Amino acid sequence: MGTKDKIFYSRPDEDRLQKEIDTYEVLERLDIPFTGTDHEAAMTMEDLQAAEEALNVKISKNLFLCNSSKTKFYMLIMPGSKKFLTKNLSSQINSSRLSFADGSYMEELLNITPGSLSVFGLMYDRENRVSLIIDEDVLGSEYFGCHPCVNTSTVRVKTEDILNKFLPYTDHQPVIVRL
Repeated sequence: MGTKDKIFYSRPDEDRLQKEIDTYEVLERLDIPFTGTDHEAAMTMEDLQAAEEALNVKISKNLFLCNSSKTKFYMLIMPGSKKFLTKNLSSQINSSRLSFADGSYMEELLNITPGSLSVFGLMYDRENRVSLIIDEDVLGSEYFGCHPCVNTSTVRVKTEDILNKFLPYTDHQPVIVRL
């Protein structure tokens, strides 16, 4: 059965990890419609090509970064096709020496394991320890594609619902950058 055969429009009935269930419950509570699909574990953007086709959406690349002293953490959401250059971001957010944060911080702060990073993890960051950074090109798309806190499913939601419903729910204000 291919990815296109596994499209869903509400919370799937099968057993899921609690963090995936939490994602669907928050989307339903906030009245955010979504379309989803299941797939093999995706560790790269290339692994998501079939999901992009099935959902008719460009899936964003999500990077988890920190400063050199590991006191500030950032989730960067950018188009999957763009190359990330640290210097292009550092000056825009006033943070030098950015690097990729260790996966243990991702798990501690966002309840997400490496390979599954998603804006939906911000629902677990109640102390606002992670700053959200979004490349402006992501905001130009009507729809936003990402994981529901696990990398074996992908969902498509309206970008405006992320900005106007989900982020206010998590109390996170995005910083918009140009990469």
